[in-house]
Amino acid sequence: MKLASIRAMLRSPLNIILLVVVAWFLVTFMILPNFTLLSSVFRPSGSWSLNAFPRLFESERAMKSLRNSFLLAITLSITVNIIGVFIVLVTRYFDIKGARILFLGFATVLLYGGVVMVAGFNFIYGPHGFLTGAMKGLFPQMDTEWFTGFLAVTIVMTINGTGMHLLFLTNSLNKIDYQTIEAARQLGAGSWEILRKIVLPLLRPMLFSITILTFLSGLGAMAAPLMIGGKDFQTITPMILSFSQTSQSRDLAATLALFLGIATIFVLFILNRIERGGTYFSISKVSVKLPKQKISNPIFNVAVHTAAYALFLIYVIPPILIVLFSFTDAATIASGKLQLSSFTLQNYHQILTDPTAYRPFLISVGYSGAAAIITVSIILFVARIIQRYRNFFTICLEYLLHLPWILPSTMIALSLVLTFSTPRALILNQVLIGTVILLGIGYIIEKIPFTLRMLKASFSSIPDNVEEAASILGAKDFRIFRTVLLPAVAPTATAIAALNFNSLLDNYDTAVFLSHPLFQPLGIIIESASRGENMSDSTAIVFVYTVLLMAISGLILYLVYGRSATRRRTKKTSAYRLRLQEMLNA
Repeated sequence: MKLASIRAMLRSPLNIILLVVVAWFLVTFMILPNFTLLSSVFRPSGSWSLNAFPRLFESERAMKSLRNSFLLAITLSITVNIIGVFIVLVTRYFDIKGARILFLGFATVLLYGGVVMVAGFNFIYGPHGFLTGAMKGLFPQMDTEWFTGFLAVTIVMTINGTGMHLLFLTNSLNKIDYQTIEAARQLGAGSWEILRKIVLPLLRPMLFSITILTFLSGLGAMAAPLMIGGKDFQTITPMILSFSQTSQSRDLAATLALFLGIATIFVLFILNRIERGGTYFSISKVSVKLPKQKISNPIFNVAVHTAAYALFLIYVIPPILIVLFSFTDAATIASGKLQLSSFTLQNYHQILTDPTAYRPFLISVGYSGAAAIITVSIILFVARIIQRYRNFFTICLEYLLHLPWILPSTMIALSLVLTFSTPRALILNQVLIGTVILLGIGYIIEKIPFTLRMLKASFSSIPDNVEEAASILGAKDFRIFRTVLLPAVAPTATAIAALNFNSLLDNYDTAVFLSHPLFQPLGIIIESASRGENMSDSTAIVFVYTVLLMAISGLILYLVYGRSATRRRTKKTSAYRLRLQEMLNA
């Protein structure tokens, strides 16, 4: 059966060409670089050596960064879940006054994140932030470095991480059957007991997935420790960046990246084993929509309302001030005094007319757009082959294409740097370091697993009888793909491309390793501007960049999530019928 599947797969010349191109890409940019990184650790001078490990263990900075990374990952696994579950409960489960306003405030984390969020918090609360300056005027003895170190990194990454709860945990909560809760209440269970014994256990599978992602993001954190960690709190990834900048310490950078990769794989293995050992019960087949639950205890009710609105202020103050100060100049930002005369459109006029101002934005748009389109265009065909032909080769191909999900982005970026700093036969003896191509390749590699997973699921959701009907009508494989399958998965492919584009716009972790010095994207520009001790005109421009990124993110989120599933299903069904009717008429 599998041999027949291989023969059927290789019958199409298009499949053969595509598989050859994908195999070349895998070997050249995903397999060879990892072997090169391993070689730089174990064979730095052409002979086997383990000298990098004693050097690493003797480096107090390196060992401290390892400890800090695991400390941050464990801490975030706790804080992100506590805050994330709380904001979902107060907006979707409990009957809280102003829940819609609270949700809008908490949802600001979906509009900006990563280096943009870190820079925003640094401009507001950092040593030279305007709120810190305002508090300094009231309390002259206060430490202006209060928002640096482990606490600052934890706060920013906790807020950033709760976006996954708003997107995914809310959906899981909406699927809980109210009949189960009502039955427990009739048996005498109180509100707290229902929440603890029924609601939260039913959310456990999604919470577990979010915890894995949160742990891995903390383990490989880059922007937050680098920008607000200070001298006393640095993690693995910034240390890898520091070591990789000189040839004498690149073996230490590779060794640290190897440690990070091994730790990531080990954590994934352990957590997946724990997850498989759990038992999760489904609910009734005919579910009743869950209404919001009132908090009967007045003291607890006041406490929950107070905590919810206190968190609301923490979430909304940075984006509101970023928008306001994007219309002001550097002097106003430095003084922290907003006056009507301070507002101007000069910053936005400069973005639209000054090439040096809009150049980083265009570079980011170009890189992100090209990577998103290329990734979806290629994986669209690959996902179809993997979904249709299940054999040894397609299974191996699927696992290899998921490598970027297993390995940290820092390890992948560093392996590309080490590999393509010398000529390679697989790329016609070209050197890619110092070219604009390498960052685009890094972006494509980063987005392959997510794109493959989503497109494969989209192809799998198409009923088999649709393709069978087209085949009975005499359509060939490529025509079936072009006229029936492609229109069916087009909405999903478009949404994936939009999400990939959105997430790459302010990418910093990959760009800091692979970007061309003369073609630096927004992530690096924003990080550089946030490190300045004094406010300058570039600070105001960074605020404008942030506002534009928030607007783009909001538009993309609306286009992807703002349309109802019913409309999408209706359009998909209509597409099936229309294409089949066209074939029948032909």
